[in-house]
Amino acid sequence: MTARTNDIEKAATVLRAGGLVALPTETVYGLGANAEDPAAVARIFQVKGRPPSHPLIVHIGGAKHLDDWVQDVPQAARLLAEHFWPGPLTLVLRRGSRVPLAATGGLETVAVRVPDHPVALALLSAFGGGVTAPSANRFGSVSPTTADHVRAELGDAVDFVLDGGPCEVGVESTIVDATGDVPSILRPGGVTREDLEAVLGRPLAVPSTSHIRVPGQHPSHYAPRARVVLVEPEKVVAEAETAQEVGHQVGVFLPPSFADVPVKAHAVVTVPGSMAAYARGLYGFLREFDQRGCDLIVASLPVEEGLGLAIANRLRRAAGPRTSA
Repeated sequence: MTARTNDIEKAATVLRAGGLVALPTETVYGLGANAEDPAAVARIFQVKGRPPSHPLIVHIGGAKHLDDWVQDVPQAARLLAEHFWPGPLTLVLRRGSRVPLAATGGLETVAVRVPDHPVALALLSAFGGGVTAPSANRFGSVSPTTADHVRAELGDAVDFVLDGGPCEVGVESTIVDATGDVPSILRPGGVTREDLEAVLGRPLAVPSTSHIRVPGQHPSHYAPRARVVLVEPEKVVAEAETAQEVGHQVGVFLPPSFADVPVKAHAVVTVPGSMAAYARGLYGFLREFDQRGCDLIVASLPVEEGLGLAIANRLRRAAGPRTSA
């Protein structure tokens, strides 16, 4: 934990005054506001350029506070909270009276989680309430995993940046619809489907669409400035070199099995063999390609199991059709 006690107290004071605080979590840095202050919540949408219909996640200090923010909690949701909180799991449940509709995009459901980061937990304890905190970046762009990423992208629009060091997980939380008796995964993330299924003792669906709006569902999300093209692993080198030859500044995610293959491209990142390391570095790699002036990124999808499912989800969204938001 790199943040000092006086920094945490200052951040809590900013939140109480209706300000915005960038805070570290184990997944990515969040742009936090007092969850019970509709005006402060509205500032999040303004700063990010985020559509007001796009709901936010409410971060709380522990599972013991869950019933303060939601209602009608099924047993499966309590079981998941017991096993995975603090951690990169978000539960979608029925909204309690403390949560303003401004934080839920007008929905009667709310997404809630307990972050597994000492600085975030210290801030939540000092503040004494819930904090709405989407990723601390412009809507649709690459999520930040360091305090410097936040400062570079949002600058003075954030009232205080609480530096907790690099994020350990590197991709956002898994979002689970827990409103009914049969949970489903609305967004793959830092808790794997396999781990969830082991706790619940049943398979979980990962629907491509949902009637419940949650973060990360837009066709283009987590996207760098460069266009992302997805191809089969054995075609990555050829696709990259062809694009480079016709004038693109190409960034390449080189699969581990091709680590020793020379590639004629502007920038090359060899994908880590460990999915945990890949997830932790993914957004930093995308930012690096942008910083080096790439206009095209060629990548392949990992095997969609474990954290590979979350990485594949982020790459698909990054390659999706660009929006004006």
